[in-house]
Amino acid sequence: MSAEVISIGALLVMFVVGTVLPINLGILAFVATFAVGTASLGLTEDEIFEGFPAELFVTIVGVTYLFSVARRNGTIDRLVAAGVRLVRGRVALIPWVLFLVAALLTAFGTFTPAAVAILAPIGMNFAYRYKLNPLVVGMMVISGGHAGAFSPLAVSGALVLGLVDKTELHISAVTLFSASFLINLALSALTYGLLAKRPVPLAEGSEEAAEDQDLAVSGRPDWRQWLTLACLAALVIGALGFHLEIGFLALAAGALLALVDMKRQEKAVDGVSWSTLLLVAGMMTYIAMLEKAGIIENISEHAAGLGAPVAVALLLCFTVAITSAFASSTAILTAIIPIAVPLLLSSHLSAAGLIAALAVSTTIVDTSPFSTNGALVLSNARGVDPRRFYRQVIGYTGGIVALGPVVAWGALVLPWS
Repeated sequence: MSAEVISIGALLVMFVVGTVLPINLGILAFVATFAVGTASLGLTEDEIFEGFPAELFVTIVGVTYLFSVARRNGTIDRLVAAGVRLVRGRVALIPWVLFLVAALLTAFGTFTPAAVAILAPIGMNFAYRYKLNPLVVGMMVISGGHAGAFSPLAVSGALVLGLVDKTELHISAVTLFSASFLINLALSALTYGLLAKRPVPLAEGSEEAAEDQDLAVSGRPDWRQWLTLACLAALVIGALGFHLEIGFLALAAGALLALVDMKRQEKAVDGVSWSTLLLVAGMMTYIAMLEKAGIIENISEHAAGLGAPVAVALLLCFTVAITSAFASSTAILTAIIPIAVPLLLSSHLSAAGLIAALAVSTTIVDTSPFSTNGALVLSNARGVDPRRFYRQVIGYTGGIVALGPVVAWGALVLPWS
């Protein structure tokens, strides 16, 4: 049996077992990484551990810890109240405000996970406090981030345009940005229309706990809340303006705030979503192992060598969507565009259409709990049953993986094939 079959088979088995049975999928992923990596792929332990997502680990720990501290000293309550005043009490508009803010942040150069790291905790607090569907809020934050992610000023947009400029092909920056923005806008509208009124998977006792809290925020902020707001502003400026590592900034800010309020912040570390961290770290370590062994690249190359150009384009869109749901979108984009170039040069497919379709298919599935963005939403959700909410996110991502590539292909490739 080939290493590719064993690797993908192990992935499917642990995914089914971890979803059906009450065992953290990250534990299964770590076990499978060691077993498959050493026995089938011939990797050393050092090579396997190279794939551990240390940066993502620090980001999730830092962001969730900082916002746990901010919740405990009342700052988040004030931000939520200010947001409600901003939309004049029409809380149903909050997901759309978050969508637009995320799109603006990424369009002007913010890396998408950084924008989601800043907005997801605030959005999840809005959802908890005003009984909005957290799935809708979280997914619209992510879609907003990707709506602006392919502007010429954005990280992903500059990456794709730079890769294409190295070839004989040419695509319009406006076409790439417009395709991503419109498809993510349509996805958000569909998400809002279908899911906004659906029941929230509440944890036991969470509804009563939410009702017991005083939702009114009166008086002026105290000095600890002013310091928290200053730390949050410094986090945004440092991450967006100076491109500093957001995880370390958040940890430093959280530690400072905990030191000046030790009595209330003694249990702030409980706000870190350790189960989510284990899940994401295990899965990303496994996928990184497959990338290092060349399994992911081999699958993409096999897909590129099959059938008519239009059919191959659809197959490539599905390949990147499925792979990106478990791995880095940036890495997938970097790998898939060079693979698509020979297909474009030897066929009548639209270069702009296929490149845009691949870009959208790669990023639209970042709602997955195994991606940075999905993990941030999952780890910041409040008042929900974690297992049921995880299944909702998985189900939503499954729908995106099944339909997203078809929509991108049908809208961007087929009309100009």
